[in-house]
Amino acid sequence: MENIIVTGGAGFIGSNFVHYVVNNHPEVHVTVLDKLTYAGNRANLAGLPADRVELVVGDICDAELVDKLVSKADAVVHYAAESHNDNSLIDPSPFIQTNIVGTYTLLQACRKYDVRFHHISTDEVYGDLPLREDLPGHGEGVGEKFTPESRYNPSSPYSSSKASSDMLVHAWTRSFGLRATVSNCSNNYGPYQHIEKFIPRQITNILSGIRPKLYGSGKNVRDWIHTNDHSRAVWTILTKGKIGETYLIGADGEKDNKTVLEMILELMGQPKDAYDHVNDRPGHDLRYAIDSTKLREELGWQPEYTDFCTGLQHTIDWYTEHEDWWQSEKAAVEAKYAKNGQ
Repeated sequence: MENIIVTGGAGFIGSNFVHYVVNNHPEVHVTVLDKLTYAGNRANLAGLPADRVELVVGDICDAELVDKLVSKADAVVHYAAESHNDNSLIDPSPFIQTNIVGTYTLLQACRKYDVRFHHISTDEVYGDLPLREDLPGHGEGVGEKFTPESRYNPSSPYSSSKASSDMLVHAWTRSFGLRATVSNCSNNYGPYQHIEKFIPRQITNILSGIRPKLYGSGKNVRDWIHTNDHSRAVWTILTKGKIGETYLIGADGEKDNKTVLEMILELMGQPKDAYDHVNDRPGHDLRYAIDSTKLREELGWQPEYTDFCTGLQHTIDWYTEHEDWWQSEKAAVEAKYAKNGQ
């Protein structure tokens, strides 16, 4: 596997994967295909060797461009997506276009040239789970986490568009013999994440002297994984995964939003109650939790960032040291949230 395409490789999770490949697999050349929307950033690829990483600015819906690039590739790792739930509630149309039509365009090209395809998806396609306090025995028992057999039950335009793209991948594998795999991952955190997202928004608020904001009661639970662990898992699936299979990626990092925010405040030397409650998000999923047993037992992957507090401190340090990366966008992001009472 000498030449791979990484769609969305200038975004948060995609760029971390590109860094991982460059640092750990010197035989691989990476072509990044990225539209450079607000979530994509050339700076995320700064410092990478030009002879090993090429950035192509373009749209995954552009069939002619996609065909040209895929014809020269050994594999496509598909990260590109509209991914912010709040934005999908305001205007679903870009989510339908990018996440469904864009995935279809890539699938057709990979089918044409018999190119290996790995599709990055989200645990949000499964809907949500009851909060632990609402489960018998406070979380002990059957159905506690998502598995590859869990029923799809998306609850937002974003998650339904990702569910649609997952189904397309499986259909192309079954109908046309496409060499494809799918991974559904829990919530990522780490360097290069856009400051509209929960953890970097809180960190950059504190660094900017703005009181952090918490949706509703803050009881909603997310299963956090450091993006470096996600990158290693994707490479493992790409190189060892069984064609046609779905693998769930998670690091047993369940935390409710209130706990995460209070941890950030304490790690940054602030009182843990120094935040404001704001309106909850419409249709806000209660809880996500991933069972990654299949990935661990069949492919031998294990997370390295098993201490969430350590990973969080690493992330805080990165945003503190890279203020020039996010500062110019901060005011606009907060103004957008303020408009919606959040």
